[in-house]
Amino acid sequence: MCGIVGYIGNHDSKEILLKGLEKLEYRGYDSAGIAVRNEKGVHVFKEKGRIADLRNIVDDHLTGKTGIGHTRWATHGIPSKVNSHPHQSASGRFTLVHNGVIENYELLQKEYLADVSFTSETDTEVIVQLIEKFVLEGLEVLEAFRKTLTLLHGSYALAFLDAAGSDTIYVAKNKSPLLVGLGKDFNVVASDAMAMLQVTDQFVELMDKEIVLVTQNGVTIQHLSGQTMERKPFKAELDASDIEKGTYPFYMLKEIDEQPLVIRKIIQTYQNEQGQLSIDPEIIETVNQADRIYIIAAGTSYNAGLVGKQLIETLAKIPVEVHIASEFSYNMPLLSAKPLFIFISQSGETADSRAVLVHVKELGYPTLTVTNVPGSTLSREADYTLLLHAGPEIAVASTKAYTAQIAVLAILSEVAAKYKGLETGFELTQELGLVANAMETLCDSKEIIEIISKEFLSVTHNCFFIGRGIDYYVCLEGSLKLKEISYIQAEGFAGGELKHGTIALIEEGTPIVALATQASVNLSIRGNVKEVVARGANPCIISMNGLNMDEDSFVIPEVHELLTPLVSVVPLQLLAYYAAIQRGCDVDKPRNLAKSVTVE
Repeated sequence: MCGIVGYIGNHDSKEILLKGLEKLEYRGYDSAGIAVRNEKGVHVFKEKGRIADLRNIVDDHLTGKTGIGHTRWATHGIPSKVNSHPHQSASGRFTLVHNGVIENYELLQKEYLADVSFTSETDTEVIVQLIEKFVLEGLEVLEAFRKTLTLLHGSYALAFLDAAGSDTIYVAKNKSPLLVGLGKDFNVVASDAMAMLQVTDQFVELMDKEIVLVTQNGVTIQHLSGQTMERKPFKAELDASDIEKGTYPFYMLKEIDEQPLVIRKIIQTYQNEQGQLSIDPEIIETVNQADRIYIIAAGTSYNAGLVGKQLIETLAKIPVEVHIASEFSYNMPLLSAKPLFIFISQSGETADSRAVLVHVKELGYPTLTVTNVPGSTLSREADYTLLLHAGPEIAVASTKAYTAQIAVLAILSEVAAKYKGLETGFELTQELGLVANAMETLCDSKEIIEIISKEFLSVTHNCFFIGRGIDYYVCLEGSLKLKEISYIQAEGFAGGELKHGTIALIEEGTPIVALATQASVNLSIRGNVKEVVARGANPCIISMNGLNMDEDSFVIPEVHELLTPLVSVVPLQLLAYYAAIQRGCDVDKPRNLAKSVTVE
């Protein structure tokens, strides 16, 4: 959600910070700011809105070789200039940026800072005011920082500057992601490696309850208890060209078009030397030893998990439950005797999922993360990881990560099935190859989908998606995409549920998108369409070749029934994309949303 950057070195920091913040725009934010330190002190610029708005107010003549920056997604206090980061202490000596949520900030404010005048409504300001209070009481800056951290309850990634001290960026984290990047005669801080690929590809992971002192020539990592530790850097395996739009008007369209390539890359990555699909045998043994699998996810990843349930149960014959992470954290069901927990997350930083992960690890249960980001928190802390290999996904609305999640879960299901000697009835490598080809065909049919979008969605305020079986799960994802980026109120329903309440909302002209890709329920879903048409609905039927009828609006290429979600979701993604374009919406950065949800 929020994003942090920092630079200390031998170059001017201002432009490096601003470019870093631009790379974090995909995370979602409502304001941004930077603080630059030079011989005259610390200079703060912040503004509500986009990085472009921040650029407009930054002094062109400002220079300084140390600085921090921040993009804010509001949690405490409305989006505004005064609530945006960086925040400063009462005297202006300390300047701080913060990701996360401090749960006990009001208690701390009342107990320690009753005599301090606050300028913002944020929980963050409590942190910087506490640091100054403890320094004024006689503690050294590092010890004041350490004492402050021991009082905080919640999540944080922090970076702050001391206008009166040496050139150091003070850094700490707990639950929120943060990295330190290493360079020659400089070092950087970033929430995401992408923000600082412009200057380095060498990064050090930070762990919870660590304090880090970042200077031009070194990085010192300490545990909150004071113990110093060493940690080797890793190379960020990202190609800078992967995070550029190129000739595309929006990242989302680029990422939709990349899906065939992603499927082919997944096939290649998960093949052994004999050309067979292969996964770490220890993971497969753990899967097959489970008497029940619990998939934990949120948003689009939750929808992918529903499809994954169908794949695992059908192929590997293991019962699966799919749970919303934020609900599971506080309402854990009765568990089976030998559960396995699978966490699905594009970013690997989803706070709600991590809360569940921490709890089930305390209970001693095995855990597997399926993510797009190696070295992410969920990947690092789970027992096992399966990577999506989808490349950076910048648009807030997930597309290629969703299909990559399903593809990887399909491979996991088939390998687990074959390990037990079960016959799946098809060759998954070949079938996924057909899926990639079908996706390519659909990506080449954008003009048709654009026309359909204009016909069905140009003037509506709501839309319903209906399907049966696995199509229903895809309808949930299709409706989520539409509401995320076009702001059309959209819902996905099982076709048979319409008559149990939702059909009351059907009126003249209501658009209904129906999926018909499953032979066993093809006639049933078409019967549901006739029910809403009789009440004035405007139907758009998307069917699979071989099941199509004359009244259908669009026909997708035929693929194996279990893999239809990989293909049928593509026209739904494009419908949402063109609906957003037609309404003048910001496709890549929809209002109020964040790419990486790092607060619970």
